[in-house]
Amino acid sequence: MTVLLQALLLKVLLFQIVASRSIINTLPGFPGELPFKLETGYVGVGDSDDVQLFYYFIESEGAPEYDPLVLWLSGGPGCSGFTALVYENIGPLSFDYADSIDSKPILKLNPHSWTKVANIIFIDAPVGTGFSYAKSWEEYPNLSDTISAAQTYQFLKKWLVDHSRFLSNPLYIGGDSYSGIVLPIIVQEISDGNEDGLEPPMNLQGYVLGNPVTDEDRDGNFKVLFAYLKALIPHGLYQSTKRNCQGEYVNVDPNNTLCLYDLELVNQCIQDLNAQQILEPKCNPPSFFSSNKDPIDLLLPSSQVSRPWCRAYNYISSFIWANDKTVQSALHVAEGSIKVWVRCNQSLGDSYVFDVSSSVGYHRNFTTKGYRVLIYSGDLDMEIPYVATSTWIESLNLTVENSWKPWFVNAQIAGYRVQYTSGNYELTYATIKGAGHTAPEYKPEEGLAMISRWFAYYPL
Repeated sequence: MTVLLQALLLKVLLFQIVASRSIINTLPGFPGELPFKLETGYVGVGDSDDVQLFYYFIESEGAPEYDPLVLWLSGGPGCSGFTALVYENIGPLSFDYADSIDSKPILKLNPHSWTKVANIIFIDAPVGTGFSYAKSWEEYPNLSDTISAAQTYQFLKKWLVDHSRFLSNPLYIGGDSYSGIVLPIIVQEISDGNEDGLEPPMNLQGYVLGNPVTDEDRDGNFKVLFAYLKALIPHGLYQSTKRNCQGEYVNVDPNNTLCLYDLELVNQCIQDLNAQQILEPKCNPPSFFSSNKDPIDLLLPSSQVSRPWCRAYNYISSFIWANDKTVQSALHVAEGSIKVWVRCNQSLGDSYVFDVSSSVGYHRNFTTKGYRVLIYSGDLDMEIPYVATSTWIESLNLTVENSWKPWFVNAQIAGYRVQYTSGNYELTYATIKGAGHTAPEYKPEEGLAMISRWFAYYPL
């Protein structure tokens, strides 16, 4: 049976695959034609394709027919794939803040894009995220970790049928932050589907996770140790807190007054820090959702307003750009499908059911599957401390193949890495020195070096 005939049969089996897809040659704010291939579109999932998941697909700037295919999930839940594409330096575009002053946001090329070595699908998931929408309801009820994972798995099946030329490419699922809960469920769905002979067969090779949530209570318990290791709390306070709380800093016995007192002292030391990158200022961006002020005014340089520089102000550019009707038209967004685009839809949390408390069990299951896994941490992130991530990895009881050592970029230490194995299974854990919660956003050159080497089976 020819490849073409197989693809046609799969399309019949999976009925209406993609509601729409378009090749985008130009974008408002970018001078000239895009020097890479960008496709946007919707894939219908759920009952009667009621849920329409929006995506950005960028072909590899290397060898798209051979390079890995990556489905990238942003965290939240509710953060658009656009935030990874533009802010986390995983896509080929970024905002040019200097030239955007007193004008609409300007886009420029990102020299550290991961699309130099991979084909990447950036998805707006779950529904209610970014430009994704549902046809018949607006408040997005009944969303959960497992439902989100199931819808994303269905999305990927349909997308691959419609893009059958990528079926043979090595497939990796990637994401960061809260994706650490949902992503392993998707990997399990793909793995089970392949074993059950479901169509289309997916060439799953492994997955990539950055600063991932795995168990929020467990992750939170390591913030005290992180604070101590980073000299945010003194030795005596750390020892007292450890002794009085007995290692439990999240679900504390309300009658344990000594522990509560110590934790109050710890909180006084760290509450005014930016938990996503402890060396950067903590500040709240102005509210431009209800303000009568033109959002463009918020792009004024810090020298013209009395406020410290804050990374969060960079995100205003995406709000202005993505809500521009000419931009939505250029991206072929369904007219009237959303009221307002936001980078991270925090309102999803009002009805979202967090029905998976820990994803560590999934990771343990994968150690018998022969997958390749890359886990990385920005080492200045206090939201998901690197000590929390390294501890659950060690709990998998893998064999240390290459011990903890520095890895280098431009002859300088970029971080540290350790490699584990179990049969054909391989897990690399890497820290990125000086990076925060979405590590490549803070250290783009190091991020590209890391992923390029790992995809190429080259030691970090």
